[in-house]
Amino acid sequence: MARSSDSPAAPRVSPPDLPREYVDAAPARSADLVAARLDLDGPADLAYASLEQCVVVADADAVDLTGATLLDVEMTGVRIASLRMRGASVRRLRIAGGRIGTLDLSDARIDELELRDLRVDYLNLGGAKAVDVDVVDCSIRTVDLPQSELTRVRFRGTSSDEVDPRGMRAVDVDLRGLDALSYLDANSLRGTTLSGFQVQQLAPVLAASIGIQVKD
Repeated sequence: MARSSDSPAAPRVSPPDLPREYVDAAPARSADLVAARLDLDGPADLAYASLEQCVVVADADAVDLTGATLLDVEMTGVRIASLRMRGASVRRLRIAGGRIGTLDLSDARIDELELRDLRVDYLNLGGAKAVDVDVVDCSIRTVDLPQSELTRVRFRGTSSDEVDPRGMRAVDVDLRGLDALSYLDANSLRGTTLSGFQVQQLAPVLAASIGIQVKD
């Protein structure tokens, strides 16, 4: 199918709608939190919780948001060894500044996510369905995207050692701003946009995938 001249479409990401005042709250499994501030300094169990119009500050080994619902949430300057958001439902989440060891968004449902000025060792989006994602000025050692469905996803000023896109389905995914050392499966980059230089780097892998032997 032919692409329009303005492809790839940019992600439609808006800032979280946050209140002027917050109530301090403690993490709890299945909690229902609205307009709350969470200051996490140890392992935090927020699995299956609901966070709406919340801000999160964390210096923690593990934060568990498995199956949680996040609506209009901001995390700033976090330092988290493991942030588990497997199967979470996300709408307008911004994570800005800090360092995360493992950011697990596998099987999550995402609508408007901004990652900015982050260092991440391992980003897992395996099986996720993500629409409108902007990744800006990040360093991500490994990006896992197997079996994900990505729409309007853009990387800008971001670097990675390894990207695994196996089985990924992509629409309007802009990888021109992702400086990746390697892609595990170039065939799975269908639906993405790359720069001419990136395509040159991938040429040997693309040739091998369609049975072309390249010799000088």
